[in-house]
Amino acid sequence: MDKSIATLRSVDHWRRLWSLLFLIALLAACAGPALMMDAERPAPSYAVPPATMGLLADTARRIGEQHGAANSGFLLLDGSRESLDWRLAIIDSSTSSLDIVTYLWYPDIVGSLLLERAVLAADRGVHVRLVIDDLLMMGLDQALADIQAHPNIELRLFNPWKRRSVASRAGEMIAQMERLNIRMHDKLIVADSHATILGGRNIGDHYFGLSEDFNFHDLDVLAVGPIAQDASNMFDHFWNSEWIASAENLTTKPDAEAAEAGWQRVTDRSRNSKELESFAREPKDWSAEFDWLLQHSHPGSGHLVYDEVSATGVDQSMIGHMFALFDQAESELLIANAYVLPGEPSIEFLQALTARGVDVRILTNSLESHDLPAVNSHYEKWRKPIINAGVSLYELRADPDISSLVEIPPHSGKFVSFHTKAAVIDQKRVFVGSMNLDPRSANINTEMGAIIDSSGLAKSLREIILRDMRGENSWQVTLNENGKLEWVNSDETSNKQPSRGFMQNVMNVVLKVVPKEQN
Repeated sequence: MDKSIATLRSVDHWRRLWSLLFLIALLAACAGPALMMDAERPAPSYAVPPATMGLLADTARRIGEQHGAANSGFLLLDGSRESLDWRLAIIDSSTSSLDIVTYLWYPDIVGSLLLERAVLAADRGVHVRLVIDDLLMMGLDQALADIQAHPNIELRLFNPWKRRSVASRAGEMIAQMERLNIRMHDKLIVADSHATILGGRNIGDHYFGLSEDFNFHDLDVLAVGPIAQDASNMFDHFWNSEWIASAENLTTKPDAEAAEAGWQRVTDRSRNSKELESFAREPKDWSAEFDWLLQHSHPGSGHLVYDEVSATGVDQSMIGHMFALFDQAESELLIANAYVLPGEPSIEFLQALTARGVDVRILTNSLESHDLPAVNSHYEKWRKPIINAGVSLYELRADPDISSLVEIPPHSGKFVSFHTKAAVIDQKRVFVGSMNLDPRSANINTEMGAIIDSSGLAKSLREIILRDMRGENSWQVTLNENGKLEWVNSDETSNKQPSRGFMQNVMNVVLKVVPKEQN
């Protein structure tokens, strides 16, 4: 037989085989779990009125009596332990409503603990609404359907995939990249429309100091008072938007036996994990903690700003809110932000601030502290322009002294990463939220935050940022007499950006090819 003919037949054989395998995979995807996007949308629904009874209503009333009805009480949640404790406190203390928005909800120890407490709240009659971005919900449809089946829980997914298997998700992502690339990066908990927690933390072990890999240094703000009703309004905006689909639309149906087994796994993990030995494993009375809050919270007024969504897209207003706030600085602007990719207009803006006498200081990640090295690959070219604009630049160390705030003993991750998104202006105004200073947050994701007028809270945030900028926690990035970059901390000076080793340096070079908008 002619070799060329044999070769052609061989190629044709493999082509037919691959076509058959692709068809099988396609049919499997079509027959697999799905979300009925053409199902009738639920009628609009809204947060129930603020509770009139219970610990949260009582605390809000007492704050109003002390500081005026228009003011809320604010507390920065700096450490991992207090951040998790206060989430448990407001969930356990809710009496009528609990609304949670999150970008990521991992099925790990912290994820199980907070899910358990939310379900227990629903068991005692609290109306629980959950909005979760669909990005990491792969393989969890049965759990989602079982949660939705609870008579007091409603669960909706933001910008979901129609086909739910891993293979079909990949194909849908290729076909609808522009739509599916938009993710809801917001994080918010509202209880009884009286108490809210918002900031940078997703729901997962490494946001609360319980990961053996690495842990995030992050920041939230707890608020009790009128601003919580503003948070409820924001929740309703997303809850009723065209970007949300109900878990009722899943083709995977509730299964009582699977739900019981899943509930047993959740409770076993949250009740028996050694990592949670120092936390309240069961709902408790948090009256003493809220009495403490009355004495230590900072009075002030505030409002939420966020990217609104509509059938046509995302309004992307957050970047404007951020820079309008920064532009109000007259003497000092301190920025703590995990991912900084400024661009020329931002450099010009910073230069104009420093030219009029504003002391601008920025704290962000170093390469060694980064969880996303691709971000550093694009950030590193901006170090000199930032410094030349008159800004003092700091980068978190991977081994900061504040590790004791970040990590919960006996856990110790391989490094500490920075995840905070906050700013303080003239020791008067505060921003805390989800907004990074990068193209993805500015142009693609939905983002949010609180702008708060409170000199006490501003002083507290200023102290935290300045603490984090100290040499035992961060590197200050400067230019030496030759115009070269130097990194200086309390222990050493380096003329190379600090890293965790050879492979991180290699990845830092390789990932320069990744578009900065996709980091």
